[in-house]
This record gives sequence, structure tokens and C-alpha cells, in this order.
Amino acid sequence: MRLTTYSCDGKMYYGAVMDDGMICLSSDFPQWSTLYEAIAAGGLSDLVKAVEGKPVTHSDFRFEMVMPDTRRILCVGVNFPDRNAEYKDGSAQPKHMSLFPRFASGFTGHERPLIRPPENHTLDYEGEVAIVIGKAGRRITSEHAYDHIAALTLCNEGTIRDWVRHAKFNVTQGKNWDRSGAIGPWLVPFTDPAQLDDARIITRVNGEVRQDDYLKRMMFPIREEIAYISTFMTLQPGDIIVTGTPTGAGARFDPPRYLKPGDVVEIEVEGIGTLRNGVEDEAL
Repeated sequence: MRLTTYSCDGKMYYGAVMDDGMICLSSDFPQWSTLYEAIAAGGLSDLVKAVEGKPVTHSDFRFEMVMPDTRRILCVGVNFPDRNAEYKDGSAQPKHMSLFPRFASGFTGHERPLIRPPENHTLDYEGEVAIVIGKAGRRITSEHAYDHIAALTLCNEGTIRDWVRHAKFNVTQGKNWDRSGAIGPWLVPFTDPAQLDDARIITRVNGEVRQDDYLKRMMFPIREEIAYISTFMTLQPGDIIVTGTPTGAGARFDPPRYLKPGDVVEIEVEGIGTLRNGVEDEAL
């Protein structure tokens, strides 16, 4: 099952993605105006059940950021051993994970362009798996962490590299340019630990493989991410955790290989799907 947010004729909907179009579900659940609200209310299983026997309602549509009204997006940085080595600072594996916030306005949807701003052209890609929390929790143990995941999706955690260097202790301004990244194409309900434990993530730019790794190689596995984050904040249904990107981002090439208009970035994980985005300059 694949659930997403999409638009048609200027209106926003959420529903199920089929091979020949969308099945609208938002009209069947007026109590939840968005997919985020449905998940926050624990309604994901109700949406899945409602799809059975329904016909496609929209064949002409545009994908939107999968949960454009989500309230909290937390990203894990430098989470693969080769990524740590890419920084060439001689540092050992860190004791604790790096975290930073991103906001929904910084993301677009599947098959929509990433936007390169005029102020700086160091737009970079980062292919990642993102998890959506389905059950609230504080001080969640690693053992029970997967019980709190509702769904999986993909993220291109686009970054304006020069702007992450504007201050000593934060990367927020380089990580939150409008529509610089993407989340989607859809949510896949989380039903089996193998969906994460055996996952391989591949990022391609114009068909060339740039990133290729397995989530099991993360320095801080997703179970630990949930446990650590929930130590200092109560995770709520609808929260998104972007779990970390492998080595191979454009900034780490010599010379750097930043994205430019006309490029196409694809992030693929078997069992979740492929998130695809072009690149355009911001229209002023």
C-alpha cells in the first residue's frame, strides 16, 4: 500500500497511489483534512482498509510533499562511517549522533523540481530513508523502537552547502531553503523489521550512481535514533525522522559536483520506491 498527498485542479487531497492513478481517501475521512492528521490520530490502518474495492478517482495529478503540514522533522547527520571519514578531520566515530531540524517548507514532492536559489549555487543532494512516527513515546528503548514507526518514505535532504558554514555550531540555514529537498513519493506502512534492517539505498544523478549503501552500516541505527531522540523529547505521531545519508554527496568530490538546472536525482530503496526530482533555478 502506498499513501500520499497530491493536488489536482488547485485542490489538495490525500489517497492511495495505484498504477493507473490515485484513489482519493480524504473525502471519506472528513475528520482528517490531511494525511498528517490521519496519522496523528492513529488512522493509518483505517486508510489502508478503505482502499479495498475503490476505483481510481484522479488520473491527472501532481505529487506534493507527502506530509506538507507535518510539525516536526528531525534529521540525523553524518551517520555512515565513510561519511565521517569524508570530513577528513581525523575524528573518530562520535559518541552521540548529530541532529538538526528541518521544516516542511524546505521540501517538495516527487517529480517536482528542487529549487536552486540565486544567492548560492552549492545545491547538493543527500539520499535518505525517513521514518514516520505512529505511536507517541518518551524514553523509548531500542528494543521497542520499531513499535513506534507507522510508515517509511524517502528523502532527498537537499542542502545549500555554503550556507551550512555561516556559523560555528549550526547548519539550520543551509538546510531549510524553500523547496531545496523532497520527501516522498509516498508512505509505505511499516510492517516488517526487514524493511529497514535489509534496506539498500541508492542515489543516482543523471543515471550515475553517486551513493550506494545499506542501512545496517549506520553508525547510529534507526532503533538507536528513536531511543536517543525520545530521551529529550516526546515523539508524537506524525513526527518525521530523516535517518542519515551515505557517502557520495556532491560536496565530497574534488572538485565538488553540485546540482544544476536540468539534473535529475533519483533515490531508490527496494520496497519503498523511487523518489525522483529535477532541478530548476528559482524564478524571480
